[in-house]
Amino acid sequence: MWDYSETVKEHFYNPRNAGAVEEANATGDVGSLSCGDALRLTLKVNPDTEIIEDAGFQTFGCGSAIASSSALTEIIKGLTLDDALKVSNQDIADYLEGLPPEKMHCSVMGREALQAAVANYHGEEWSDDHEEGALICKCFAVDAVLIEDTVRANNLKTVEDVAHYTKAGGGCASCHEGIEEILAKVLAEKGESFDPNAAPMPEIETTPETLAAGATGMTNLQRIRRIETVIDSIRPQLQMDKGDAELVDVIGDSVYLKMTGACSGCQMAAMTLGGIQQRITEELGQFIKVLPDTELPKAQTEG
Repeated sequence: MWDYSETVKEHFYNPRNAGAVEEANATGDVGSLSCGDALRLTLKVNPDTEIIEDAGFQTFGCGSAIASSSALTEIIKGLTLDDALKVSNQDIADYLEGLPPEKMHCSVMGREALQAAVANYHGEEWSDDHEEGALICKCFAVDAVLIEDTVRANNLKTVEDVAHYTKAGGGCASCHEGIEEILAKVLAEKGESFDPNAAPMPEIETTPETLAAGATGMTNLQRIRRIETVIDSIRPQLQMDKGDAELVDVIGDSVYLKMTGACSGCQMAAMTLGGIQQRITEELGQFIKVLPDTELPKAQTEG
């Protein structure tokens, strides 16, 4: 597991400004439940001075996402919109006395939510600049524009850096070539050369044995128990909506769940599975695919 500062822990266990702001006149929504992280930022802005009088957040994600959202609201309260827009994702991380490199994408999400909220206040429709054909990372739905902006703002130099700050490249690795092209382009603008061997991401063996043991060295039985613990922690939320999820099987890096009750056939089931996938990935420290039991290989269902 990652090493968190005491400030991160404090903002996770006792988040500030959690919930929607009453009489909010600015709202920013970023992320996607299907990708594991989603954030809604609401602001109450004084129309005469454009000072942010109150800020609140609602987030679905890991502890770092909650802490980053909490920190952001504390930083921007009392600032004008113009000054708030000067807050960088690094400012959020610094406020928390640092974030693990693997969790810097949480601070980037907070920065985007702020931009979206300010645009909403001005009556503009904020866009994350997705362009047709510009989606680089399909695992986490990260586009080229976000990667470029994040590389520039944080002086990133490796694919691993990009994965830490945006999640792009942290899944199946098929987008690494596209990320390298963006790195080469941005670094060339500064007169620098991209070195793919500067700090290469460690290759993960994908033999049945290593997939069973996982990146953390756990046995498959230990992994299953950890996965069940995560599902048990989410179950009360599902049951509140008259639904539930049952673990059916774990094969390699794929976890198969049966959605029951109101969750069975629900239009939001894919988003629910995405959220569970993020939680299990966080817990195990390796990318895990969570799939409905209907996609279980035929040989397994017959056995």
